[in-house]
Amino acid sequence: MKFLFNILFPNPLSRRAVFLLLLSFAMGLALNSWMVMINNFSVEMINFDGADIGLLQSVREIPGFLAFLAVYLLLFCAEQRLALLFLLMLAVGTLMTGILVSYSGILLTTIIMSIGFHYYETYSQSLSMQWIPKDGLPSFLGSMAAVRSFAAIIAYGGISLMMGWGDWDYSVVYGLYGSAAFLIGVYAFWKFPVFSNTVEQHKKFLLRKRYGLFYALTFFSGARRQIFVVFAGFLMVERFGFAIEHVALLFLGNHLLNMFLAPIFGRFIAYAGERIALIIEYSGLVIIFLCYAVVDNANFAIALYVLDHMFFALSLAIKSYFQKIADSQDLAASAAVSFTINHIAAVVLPVIFGLVWLSNPDLVFYAAAVLAGFSLLLAFLVPRHPQKGCEMVWPMGLHRR
Repeated sequence: MKFLFNILFPNPLSRRAVFLLLLSFAMGLALNSWMVMINNFSVEMINFDGADIGLLQSVREIPGFLAFLAVYLLLFCAEQRLALLFLLMLAVGTLMTGILVSYSGILLTTIIMSIGFHYYETYSQSLSMQWIPKDGLPSFLGSMAAVRSFAAIIAYGGISLMMGWGDWDYSVVYGLYGSAAFLIGVYAFWKFPVFSNTVEQHKKFLLRKRYGLFYALTFFSGARRQIFVVFAGFLMVERFGFAIEHVALLFLGNHLLNMFLAPIFGRFIAYAGERIALIIEYSGLVIIFLCYAVVDNANFAIALYVLDHMFFALSLAIKSYFQKIADSQDLAASAAVSFTINHIAAVVLPVIFGLVWLSNPDLVFYAAAVLAGFSLLLAFLVPRHPQKGCEMVWPMGLHRR
């Protein structure tokens, strides 16, 4: 147990770090239980097809597109309390998913769940960059990813047992994990004080020209990740006939691996730098998405899914890159704006590619490879040692800092 703890948390934890990790665990329980069951739930209970699931996922991303509004809520409430409030909303949306079993019902609960998740993530990202020192952020973000994976393991393991061997009803399972996340949020509300911020944050919509590369990386990251989130799992259900317990076991294995690798990846980013980490990630994703397009073997598809999930763990380098180049008072506003940018493509791509899926699913993954290729080109513009005043390097000697 001590060995596991040292892997997850290589550095001493402050109370602020413990607070963020506790909320991250609760978020992992609620979100992952929703995610792992939603494809089977929508197909089995509401008879969804590829176009329907694309529409549902686009609806899910609308609150992410509107995440820039999160900065204005700071005028009325402390950022820490807002993170808790939206975590509770995520938990309630998850709990209600198995109760409102209809086309309109699943759209409603998805919106509630999604508002909670996206606004919680906006504030969590901002607080992490404000509270954790620059040299420790990659490692801490890796620890947060590991905690979310640990929560996912609990969710997937329980779902696999309850749905695969216990034949539990969806409403009971969604209710169980939604309630657990809600209770953890209530505990965090009473257990932790409102921590003061060292730098007063801007409370307005904010775009800065020198953050342009960060915005571009965020946009393409959201676009190609959305294809993975929506269609890679759906591929397993529709093409290879995975039952709910098989999907849960696949997710379980992914997060078990990620629980150990995420902190290691975080330390790797701190050692090698964001530029190297992002180049490795996007090079791997181009190959993986091209393989998705031609895969016709379930075992090969599983291997691709696991590798896909591993490479995405390196994307936390975008956050640590931004922390190094940003003004301290810009972190909250920029976190909100970055979520909106991340979801511009996410709102429209699931619907468009859902329709493409009906005629040729392979084209969806070829498009994802192209998007990952654009991200790879942008990664070469990241400086080896990013900092304020050195936000980007230009190719072919046009301009260098």
